[in-house]
Amino acid sequence: MAKKKKKKKRKISSVVLSTFKTGVFLLLILVTVYVLVTYVFRRTIVHNVSMQDTLFDGDNIIMDELSYNIGDPKRFDIICFKSYKEKDLLIKRIIGLPGETVSIVDGNIYIDGEQIKDVKGLEEIDSGGVASSGVKLSDDEYFVIGDNRDESTDSRSNEVGNIRRKDIMGKAAFVFWPANHIKIIK
Repeated sequence: MAKKKKKKKRKISSVVLSTFKTGVFLLLILVTVYVLVTYVFRRTIVHNVSMQDTLFDGDNIIMDELSYNIGDPKRFDIICFKSYKEKDLLIKRIIGLPGETVSIVDGNIYIDGEQIKDVKGLEEIDSGGVASSGVKLSDDEYFVIGDNRDESTDSRSNEVGNIRRKDIMGKAAFVFWPANHIKIIK
């Protein structure tokens, strides 16, 4: 009879231990997901056609918020940033980096007098906007343009202007919806 009680106690303690381990594992998963969603990744939606054919109106994307805490944005990165005139984050491609002069002449983009050549989304531009006469960026400013050049309100316009480093929220990393648009953003 004593052996049966010992076996029963072992089974109960084994079940309790197993349940405890499962609970700790689930709690660890929830904390990890919370940290990733709060501090590393963020979901946002593309709200216009300014980045077509790279991103489309209605695309749901994951923005990497951690990369720019570790390093600085680079030329041609697609970034998400705060605009004080729009309630949603804007999404554009970085063309000009801090300290550079960006000019758009005869439909071509020049950085410090040298033409940028043959990069995806850099087709000829109808309007250079404020960059027609050159824009000198300060030490914390970036010049951004949408890939759909003639349908984009971007740094060429006073409505958006140069983007300050503190307003960059993250790097567009991944399209996850709709299913036919799933891809890593480059």
